Amino acid sequence: MNLQQNNVSQEFIAFAIEKEVLRFGEFKTKAGRVSPYFFNAGLFNDGDSLMKLGEFYAAAIKNSGIEFDMLFGPAYKGITLVASIAIAFAKNGHNVPYAYNRKEAKDHGEGGVIVGSPLKGRVLIIDDVISAGTSVRESVELIAANGASACGVAIAIDRQEKGLGELSAVQEVVKNNQIPVCAIANLTDLMCYLQSRQNLAQNLLAVKAYRQQYGVH
Repeated sequence: MNLQQNNVSQEFIAFAIEKEVLRFGEFKTKAGRVSPYFFNAGLFNDGDSLMKLGEFYAAAIKNSGIEFDMLFGPAYKGITLVASIAIAFAKNGHNVPYAYNRKEAKDHGEGGVIVGSPLKGRVLIIDDVISAGTSVRESVELIAANGASACGVAIAIDRQEKGLGELSAVQEVVKNNQIPVCAIANLTDLMCYLQSRQNLAQNLLAVKAYRQQYGVH
């Protein structure tokens, strides 16, 4: 899969729509807003989809310029994501260690809450989206408790909408944790894609109106 740097976001949106991971309609968000679109990374639920998703993440991470020593995926969605991204990097000759956490500590065998490579150096956190930033905050604390440091977060899509205040959820994470966030695509990319596809253009007005009300540029 050969991803051109400037086309990664557009190719990803097309892929997400094709797999019905990105859908249009009326969806209630955790914040109680009625959104005209919904993204559910859990629906990348077969081998081919997961392989391609990992490649999209790897391309976005590489394009971001964030320097890291290893990857960390918070349970549960982050587990498959982080494994697929590590495989994508390895296919391109960059063999990076990865780890994820258990929700509950294991008291037998090797024990502990961390599975995979020991946390060390600069750790890049992998997630699907950032809603309230809780998962990121917990990951940053867990990484620090293990003597390593979080160096950034990679997500699939940045909704670019207000979080708790006037900043977006992603901007809040950047401000509160002092680390960069990169996304494969964002709401601006989605609007560009909708504008260029006649069969989807009817969704553009609803997305524009939603952004007008809740968006952060």
